[in-house]
Amino acid sequence: MRKLLATHAPAAVILVRLMVGAVFLSEGIQKFLFPAEVGAGRFAKIGFESPELVAGFVAVFEIVCGALMLVGLGTRIVAVPLIVIMLTAIVTTKVPILMEQGFWKMAHEARTDWSMLLGSLFLLIVGAGPWSVDSKLSHSPANANESTSP
Repeated sequence: MRKLLATHAPAAVILVRLMVGAVFLSEGIQKFLFPAEVGAGRFAKIGFESPELVAGFVAVFEIVCGALMLVGLGTRIVAVPLIVIMLTAIVTTKVPILMEQGFWKMAHEARTDWSMLLGSLFLLIVGAGPWSVDSKLSHSPANANESTSP
């Protein structure tokens, strides 16, 4: 577990972590606040079966993972479902735009999705950075003892 939390990323990684965490947290909350526009209504328009269930499921993941990302707790772990969410969003909403309206329209519409995908991938690779709960936990004396015990 210590290896999963460990990070040698510079302190500036907090900027990416705050961006990714804040956007996902905000989007998750908005799925409940504005269900017709960005929640179940949006999922129904895309063609998901059980849009209320899917929207709630995705919203909870975005809220929980976004909050954990903000504090840097389990950063590499929470990056994985966020990457899946963004890949799904790109495939279900941006690829159809590409096919119907062309590259430049898709590129414009996908800018946030692309940024969140790459930001999440970056955090999966480098970890949370020194200003995070992950860093504190990976350097704690209890974790240090775990690695040396038989």
